Amino acid sequence: MTSMKAWTLIPWTLICDCSAQISICSKSQTTTTVSSLSIIRHVVDRPSQFHLSYSDKELLEREDRGESQQEILRRIAKNLPIYTRTNSGAIRFCDRCQLLKPDRCHHCSVCDKCILKMDHHCPWVNNCVGFSNYKYFMLFLAYSLLYCLFITATDLQYFIKFWTNGLPDTQAKFHILFLFFSASMFSVSLASLFIYHCWLVCKNRSTLEAVRAPVFRHGTDKNGFSLGISKNFRQVFGDEVKYWPVPVFSSLGDGCSFPSCLVNLDPEQPSSPSGSNPDGRQFPSKPLRESQSRLLTTTPSWTDSETTTDKDRKGSSNPVMIIENEA
Repeated sequence: MTSMKAWTLIPWTLICDCSAQISICSKSQTTTTVSSLSIIRHVVDRPSQFHLSYSDKELLEREDRGESQQEILRRIAKNLPIYTRTNSGAIRFCDRCQLLKPDRCHHCSVCDKCILKMDHHCPWVNNCVGFSNYKYFMLFLAYSLLYCLFITATDLQYFIKFWTNGLPDTQAKFHILFLFFSASMFSVSLASLFIYHCWLVCKNRSTLEAVRAPVFRHGTDKNGFSLGISKNFRQVFGDEVKYWPVPVFSSLGDGCSFPSCLVNLDPEQPSSPSGSNPDGRQFPSKPLRESQSRLLTTTPSWTDSETTTDKDRKGSSNPVMIIENEA
């Protein structure tokens, strides 16, 4: 019976061990791994070019009007790969961190810092889940789910014997009952969470973006960062298949810029948000979808009434269509 008691502690020890490993970021800038099974990780911090310089901070503080402050932020963000906006169309700026928020970056009130590609703050791992550890979080869910299913399956025969009085009348049989119900409930909750995050990976969305769609210059678009299921999956797990099931950082990109089929609509920004990332990988851009192209070309504009009249007289019935870019 001693071995049976030890067996009941195995799944919770493993889950606690995984929880310690997955907590790869803390409120401090340094990271420590609690578990003896350390994780090789890639530390990604916010680049310095997104932070305001001392002169820009002073200039921003001297301005009282919001329009003047936005003009300063637009000037600073002109050469940065920033394509998302607030709901009002303003530049996304964090007052606490004093930086221009990169695309998909959000400020966590618990960690008190801006998290690149923030998904959510997870109390189970006592950490923010974002660009630098989202793959680890997915593997944590997958392996925890598999282990709970394994415990449920192997404990099922003893659970049946418990109700058929096939087990010795000792306190150990209550451990079997507790273990089966706990593993079963964890399996259901983990399965629901894992399936939901698999859907998010396929759609290339974070939990925050699923609740509130990102805003671009032309408006909101929940599929603005979607590149297709295959490319979306590789953006999280990387191009090397051998690294997919291993807790090693292999995500693509730098966490500050992401390929989008809508970036070329912004005349104030570079044509490609990816540039050259540390790994030297280039993200392919995706052309505009037909529905979006129709939405962008529904506003006719004529140069003047006289020119239009002359064209009508000549029998030309096709007006010139232009897309007016936001100033």
